[in-house]
Amino acid sequence: MKRKVGYTWRLREVMAKHRIFTATELVPLLRERGIDLSASQVHRLVSGTPERLSLQVMAALCDILSCTPADLVATTAENAGVRKTATGDLPAPPANVAKLRPRAARILPDA
Repeated sequence: MKRKVGYTWRLREVMAKHRIFTATELVPLLRERGIDLSASQVHRLVSGTPERLSLQVMAALCDILSCTPADLVATTAENAGVRKTATGDLPAPPANVAKLRPRAARILPDA
C-alpha cells in the first residue's frame, strides 16, 4: 500500500510563542550562531514553507527558539487511495450506435 506523506512548517507559530514577530528580529539571532542569511532569505524562511533546509539553519533555529525540529516541522502520513485496475470487462455498447456517429458531409455546387 502506498503512503502519502507531507509536512507543515510551523516556524512562525514557534516564533510567536517566543515573542519574535518579524523576520528582521531573527536575522541578528541567526548571525550570532554563524548563519549569515539576508533579510529576504529569512523572510522567505519565516513566511513560506521550505522544501530544502540546511541542518545548520535548523539547529540554529532550534537553539534560538529552545525547541526541537519536531516543534518546527509537523509531519503527516496517510494511506493513498489505491487505484483500481481494469478487470477486462468492457461496457456494453450503446443501443443506438448509428445515431452517435457523424454523418458524411455533402458538398453542393454553388448555385
